[in-house]
Amino acid sequence: MPLTTADKRAAFRKMHESGCFVLPNPFDVGTAKALQNLGFKAIASTSAGFAWSIGKADNRVTVDDVCAHLTALCAAVDLPVNADFEGGFAREPQTVAANVARAVKTGVAGLSIEDSTGDNADPLYDRALAVERIKAARAAIDADRSGVMLVGRCEAFLWGQSDLTLVIDRLTAYADAGADCLYAPGIKTRDEITAVVKAVHPKPVNLLIGASGLSLNEAAELGVRRISVGGSLARMAWVGFMRAAREMAEKGTFTELAGGYPGGELNRMFG
Repeated sequence: MPLTTADKRAAFRKMHESGCFVLPNPFDVGTAKALQNLGFKAIASTSAGFAWSIGKADNRVTVDDVCAHLTALCAAVDLPVNADFEGGFAREPQTVAANVARAVKTGVAGLSIEDSTGDNADPLYDRALAVERIKAARAAIDADRSGVMLVGRCEAFLWGQSDLTLVIDRLTAYADAGADCLYAPGIKTRDEITAVVKAVHPKPVNLLIGASGLSLNEAAELGVRRISVGGSLARMAWVGFMRAAREMAEKGTFTELAGGYPGGELNRMFG
């Protein structure tokens, strides 16, 4: 029998209690099903990967786009889905809350709220406003006792503000405001990761794997609870597509097509 939304949410919370797990990021229904087929126990959406799949730049999708995407992902797999919900698609806390309420209805087991403004000149929301946005998201999640996990994200490192003291101050404030899991994409050294884990303990930490180069076991040793890869899987898919398409366009040859994934295997997986 397919798992219910409540089952998925309960399982997702349980996964955060101990150990460390990989939370890979599909960018459409097909890749979500493939990850389930490979044995992953949960997945997370990627704002960038999804945006590229519909011909838009990252951070240029609408809340309608994302809610439709999340609904499709949740319906396609018997896995908990964590939503990359960007900054809640609004500035003011009350509108963030309204949008989070919409996201909860898609069936997600978790969702993240970022503190970045998208403005290079002033990249992070004022701390007090950022905290109020997390509180608003928490209230929206709790309104119907959904059990959805709230992830508080500090985007400072991604916007060139590599101040670990600032990051830890914000993450601890987000934890106090109701975030269940904390996330600072861009941290990469063992010292940075360890400091964040200790600062928000016992709440779990999500690590974006990239420049750190850590393995699952190495991240687990540092106390990380879950690992995501953001748009990396989407970019890997684009590598193959663009290489083959560029060869056809520029050379009129088709040698790259020989390395394609077997269609028969894809049909069996989706059959």
